[in-house]
Amino acid sequence: MFLKNTAIGFILFNFLMILFIGRAQAEYRVYQYSVKYKKLYEVDTKPYLVTSTLDPVSYVAYHGGSQTMAIDLLRSWVCKGHTGQLKAHCPSPYEKAKEVKGF
Repeated sequence: MFLKNTAIGFILFNFLMILFIGRAQAEYRVYQYSVKYKKLYEVDTKPYLVTSTLDPVSYVAYHGGSQTMAIDLLRSWVCKGHTGQLKAHCPSPYEKAKEVKGF
């Protein structure tokens, strides 16, 4: 009796997993920063705009740490899908809003 209930539970579990896996969707967050290098090196210290999938802490750590750069998070948004195979990020919804409003 126990084995029969276990087998039915196993089949039911697998059936439900197949249903839910088919509906799963990936998403990722895109961040837009204003980046400015500190005057440690002889480089241009004007701020510039960067769009990345790295969160603020990871971005600073990956690019030399807080001793070499300062970043300001300007905005972020969520994109559907994935960024595999060097796909470009999805466009910012803020840019779409500007186009609609005519700014």
